[in-house]
Amino acid sequence: MTEDVFLVAVDGPAGSGKSSVSKEVARRLGFGYLDTGAMYRALAWFALERRLDTSDATAVTEAMGEFEAGISLDPDDYWVRVGDVDVTSAIRETRVAEAVSGVARVPVIRETLNGRFRELVADSERPGVIVEGRDITTVVAPDAPVRVLLTASPEVRAARRSAEVTGQDAAAVADALHRRDASDSAVVDFMTAAPGVDVVDSTDLDFEGSVSALIALIGNMQEVQNAR
Repeated sequence: MTEDVFLVAVDGPAGSGKSSVSKEVARRLGFGYLDTGAMYRALAWFALERRLDTSDATAVTEAMGEFEAGISLDPDDYWVRVGDVDVTSAIRETRVAEAVSGVARVPVIRETLNGRFRELVADSERPGVIVEGRDITTVVAPDAPVRVLLTASPEVRAARRSAEVTGQDAAAVADALHRRDASDSAVVDFMTAAPGVDVVDSTDLDFEGSVSALIALIGNMQEVQNAR
């Protein structure tokens, strides 16, 4: 990562609010916003479009060689594209959500995409970038001046995700969330804060409270750096 960009690394499980909170904080601070999970979803979409078995590590790895994707770091003009296709909405489909874990658990894919994330941050012309995902504080940006684990209770996370998803009842959403947590936790520990990582538990916080908590952490570190 480059020292010219102020990095904020945010980890957390699905439904914790890390995407919506990170995007809003980036908007208010004039920072870039990088949703790393969207890139994994884009690859899963790409594999599904090619009728590949996303649980087949070899097939997915081979597909990675032809995978060309772009993602916006502008929180006010957010998009994800695979080739010339805008997949911003398509990657949020249930079929993609159910397939993404198979893609994300392949080590070579994680290594390749992590390299792309670092390049995107380095090429950003914004004063800072908020990078959010699952192993950002430990692998992608372990030296970021602000590293945060944004979490919430399983019940609250399920309720939030249920409010976002249409066409599924709350029980189905909660079950899907539980299965996603179980599958992803086999790849990376996103529920435990690594040493030096601040924890923001949003269980009892509303959206504005979560945004304010993250902004406060960023402001405190910026004051420390400016005082040096």
